[in-house]
Amino acid sequence: MSISRFMTNKDHRPVTSTSSARISYFAKPTELEDPLFDSTGMSRDNIRRHIRQERNSLSSEEQNQLALIASRHMLAEIQAQSAQHVALYFTQDGELATQKLIEALWELDINLYLPCIHPFSKGHLLFVRYDRDSVMVNNKYGISEPQLNVQHIIPVDKLDMIITPMVAFDEHGNRMGMGSGYYDRTLAQVVDNKPLAVGFAHDCQQVSQVPTDFWDIPLPVIITPTRRLAI
Repeated sequence: MSISRFMTNKDHRPVTSTSSARISYFAKPTELEDPLFDSTGMSRDNIRRHIRQERNSLSSEEQNQLALIASRHMLAEIQAQSAQHVALYFTQDGELATQKLIEALWELDINLYLPCIHPFSKGHLLFVRYDRDSVMVNNKYGISEPQLNVQHIIPVDKLDMIITPMVAFDEHGNRMGMGSGYYDRTLAQVVDNKPLAVGFAHDCQQVSQVPTDFWDIPLPVIITPTRRLAI
């Protein structure tokens, strides 16, 4: 894959909003077709159920196109931040596909890491180097992760960026995951945006309000196929 081909799309050049919301649009706001989903008063489980249905209802063609567009924007974000150690994740359950982004990062010689379930600390993640020849195993959720090797583990504070999956988000950067809390515990280790936590999601995953608890940590940046939301 050519990086120049991956990066080039004249129809989706960033157009910066001048509003106080600090939203940069990759597509013009008038091109955004669907109204924001009103989640007011809904439980976390009901929001999760609705958003998972929404993103899984996208066709394979739509999934591929949106993932390519969003991945190009995420790659631009990585390069703008001069990030050399980036944590990513494997896609599941209708999430934006990350494979093209993974390939682009390898081509740019950016060090890539995937989350692994910590074998001794319940509910926590380790981030392990992921290369083309990494030996992969399935964790207890059936998700592929690099075989654990202490020499390939990077501490969270040594990462430059954590690209974070999620089920839903709102305009304040509040994030809702699958409910297991793995990424919540990881984000609690971030100090002064080191590493920078960046959400990666379909536009249909934005809701009017994400229910929050005192331990929830908003994401400072969220990238979708049409916009960059900065908190």
